[in-house]
Amino acid sequence: MFAHNKRLQYTVRVSGPNPGLANLMLEQFGGPQGELAAAMRYFTQAVAEDDPGRKDMLFDIATEELSHLEVIGNIVVMLNKGAKGALAEGVEEEGELYRKITGAGNDSHITQVLYGAGAPLTNSAGVPWTAAYIDSISEPTADLRSNIAAEARAKIVYERLINLTDDPGVKEALGFLMTREIAHQKSFEKALYSIQPNFPPGKLAGRPEFASVYFNMSQGGPEIAGSWNSGSKWNVVSDRDQQMGVDGGGGESSVELPAKDAEVLNQMALRTQSNPTVDPLTGAELGMMADPGQIDSASAGGGPKTAPGGDGDYTKG
Repeated sequence: MFAHNKRLQYTVRVSGPNPGLANLMLEQFGGPQGELAAAMRYFTQAVAEDDPGRKDMLFDIATEELSHLEVIGNIVVMLNKGAKGALAEGVEEEGELYRKITGAGNDSHITQVLYGAGAPLTNSAGVPWTAAYIDSISEPTADLRSNIAAEARAKIVYERLINLTDDPGVKEALGFLMTREIAHQKSFEKALYSIQPNFPPGKLAGRPEFASVYFNMSQGGPEIAGSWNSGSKWNVVSDRDQQMGVDGGGGESSVELPAKDAEVLNQMALRTQSNPTVDPLTGAELGMMADPGQIDSASAGGGPKTAPGGDGDYTKG
């Protein structure tokens, strides 16, 4: 059950209208790193969660993310207030009104004209919100890691938005939202480490002969060694030949087919085989010939040919 409280979690104080900035704020309203995406990610995880502690945490944070969505939405509409009435009532000259809604040359006019200076569920480029932003897989050791990364990405976007405005009230509100991303990262990481073992994600341990192998496949420049690709915990494979067929096989693909399927497949392969001995005149070559006489000579130069070992004719030209 949800109940709405009319008071915002954080007070929004906007010093003045700025439709261009309002449009950029939509990144955290309907964008992939935004508050709606976070709320839906954690809400759907909570519904499927079997551990009561994690379930409670996910519902708490999902609900808080909805409150953050409300804060961002209010920032957007407050920044748009100056242009909203003017656009609706047409009280300014066309050129001045156009200058106001285009702001600093971004896409804020889309928000103004299509959405009436509201807070649409789009990102700053006008791309509609989509459930494709949600990457939950209902495995806590994977989802919690994804959640930590999602909070980190959201924090970075908030940092960039803070750097774009000199409005002190907007900066304060964005700073609060950015800080809550840090708090959520801590909660998710604590929850992850409370699962023992938690790596690798899931149940299966992986095949030991491949679990600690590092394939050095990017070569030709400086080789930077670190704990991620060298040391006693890694078997480093740099030889190109040893990077192929690592299972001991030849590295080719194969399939065992029933005799009937193999017969039909071979029939298709024979029907569609190419003849490497022919050199047909192509449309591209015709277009390159300035002298029409070249076409006749080229056509006359190649008669019918027969594929080696075959009984069919392949005609050139």
